Amino acid sequence: MEKIVSLCKRRGFIFQAAEIYGGLNGCWDYGPMGVELKRNLKEYWWRKTVQERDDVVGMDGSILTHNSVLVASGHVGGFSDPMCDCLLTKERLRADQVPAQSGMGFFYTGAAKKDGSWNMEKEYSVLVETEKQADKARKTAAQYYAQLAGKDVSHKEIELQGERMEPVTDSTMYNPANGSLLTEAREFNLMFKTTIGATSDENDPNATGWLRPETAQSIFCQYKNILDSSRVKLPFGIAQIGKSFRNEINPRNFTFRSREFEQMEIEYFCRPEDGLRLVDEWLEKRLSFYDEVGVPREHIHILDVPDDERAFYSKKTYDLEYEFPFGIQELEGIAYRTDYDLTCHQKGSGRPLEYFDEETREKFIPHVVEPSAGCDRTVLAIICEAYDEEELVDDKGKKDVRTVLRFVPRIAPIKAAIFPLLKKNEEQVRIAREIEKTLQPWMTVFYDEAGAVGRRYRRQDEVGTPFCITVDFETLGENDPSLKDTVTIRHRDSMEQERVAVKDLLHWLIARVR
Repeated sequence: MEKIVSLCKRRGFIFQAAEIYGGLNGCWDYGPMGVELKRNLKEYWWRKTVQERDDVVGMDGSILTHNSVLVASGHVGGFSDPMCDCLLTKERLRADQVPAQSGMGFFYTGAAKKDGSWNMEKEYSVLVETEKQADKARKTAAQYYAQLAGKDVSHKEIELQGERMEPVTDSTMYNPANGSLLTEAREFNLMFKTTIGATSDENDPNATGWLRPETAQSIFCQYKNILDSSRVKLPFGIAQIGKSFRNEINPRNFTFRSREFEQMEIEYFCRPEDGLRLVDEWLEKRLSFYDEVGVPREHIHILDVPDDERAFYSKKTYDLEYEFPFGIQELEGIAYRTDYDLTCHQKGSGRPLEYFDEETREKFIPHVVEPSAGCDRTVLAIICEAYDEEELVDDKGKKDVRTVLRFVPRIAPIKAAIFPLLKKNEEQVRIAREIEKTLQPWMTVFYDEAGAVGRRYRRQDEVGTPFCITVDFETLGENDPSLKDTVTIRHRDSMEQERVAVKDLLHWLIARVR
């Protein structure tokens, strides 16, 4: 994972937000390569989900969300996580993700400075693996009490009081990183709250707004308008790609868990009797999609979420999980949400949201199947899946390691790189520039004339460019007249080369990058 993070920064995929100011935790900026990769993923998702289907339409909802929307959906009253703090480091942790630990607990009633100038009666404890680690526990406790005594107090000046030891079994009250005691868990609201209007009062519920915690609610709120304006009929879906915001307690694992992230989401409305069948159909469609963007279905774990772990309104949920370097984690959820959401908003708004079936002449609240994918998580999975280090041996037996991102061509940030063999050869440069202009309206390409061709190949390997086009002396017809007006195409994965006529280049590439 460290190598992947390093490559992402070095080659312009992903940067820490506000890095020059120390960084904004949980927020990331996509550089020139990253923004192309992410755009290609979103465009392909849109093509497969909306353009190539006649039963799905799109929308783009507002990020600022009306307070009443999230009251009706249940977010304002219940969208929180249990949070606790490490008493030593002040690190915040999700209380429900702290693992149960066993060991020897060292308990203290307080501490004092050895010179008698400071005394504190405050209970504290440290968990270590065995009694033999007593010195480690005492040092940790002394560091905690030294913080309470003040910035200028060293833990070496602290004398612990009331020490006792006893076994601890399956406790979640200690930080697994250092053994320090944690605070009691408390609920932490995950949403970003704001006020709307120049003279707004934060205590006025009508002036309260939120950065949306998910894209789904704007779809549910606009369901009736889209139904009436698009003349769609059940079953049909509404698709949206957009930013969501959650004030995560502990953002971690690079871009996997962030405070600002992008979702690719569909709300597929159907008759009640079709929900369970459709959730299985969407499972297969989504597995095929990941195959097509470079995450093979055999590398995806399908979790049929048990009854006691599903949201209370869901009758069936599949989690699609990928084995990241930091563990198996969720990429997408496919949930059968029944009629819960539309029923909540019909009640909250007082507006009718029923669907009228002209054939059966009945009114009912549609049920919903929701395939919801994390765009940033999918980008990260694609990068992890594509990353490879290949050991090469040249003709002289010298070993070398080639770092390559094996993106499928349709997702690769750059589809083709164009090189003149010699930058001082004016005719080679002219032809290479003409090829660049011909291809640019159709795909993202890159022109490079700096350094030896071998080094240029390696730079493109690191950003995942599938094809490199070299204009050489054969292109000019200088060595073999039969090869005039052809170029060398080098394939990224096999490193094999072939010659293609300049006039055929565009169609040759389009056939391979779609």
